[in-house]
Amino acid sequence: QVQLVESGGGLVQAGGSLRLSCAASGSIFSFNVMGWYRQAPGKQRELVASITRRSSTAYADSVKGRFTISTDNAKNTVYLQMNSLKPEDTAVYYCQGSTYSRAYWGQGTQVTVSP
Repeated sequence: QVQLVESGGGLVQAGGSLRLSCAASGSIFSFNVMGWYRQAPGKQRELVASITRRSSTAYADSVKGRFTISTDNAKNTVYLQMNSLKPEDTAVYYCQGSTYSRAYWGQGTQVTVSP
């Protein structure tokens, strides 16, 4: 059973930075795509950034130029570097890994950006 465990969330002032980590219990090469999603109160979960097994990345327009997704294959970890944070980035951030047959989710980590 694959497990994804997020960490690195917290409270930060607007303009600050955080780095989220998502540690997989197995090799991240087992996933075709890994991504970071977020869900703010009263809103639908949305894709923030994704990275394929070949390291192709994609970002939501709202975070382009501010967030960077990356992987450390030796540590089976996916990161989300978040810079120039805004109050509207406040949400629970979830890590997802997708194989051909299913998607796996982490438990989420709270990010709160104060004005």
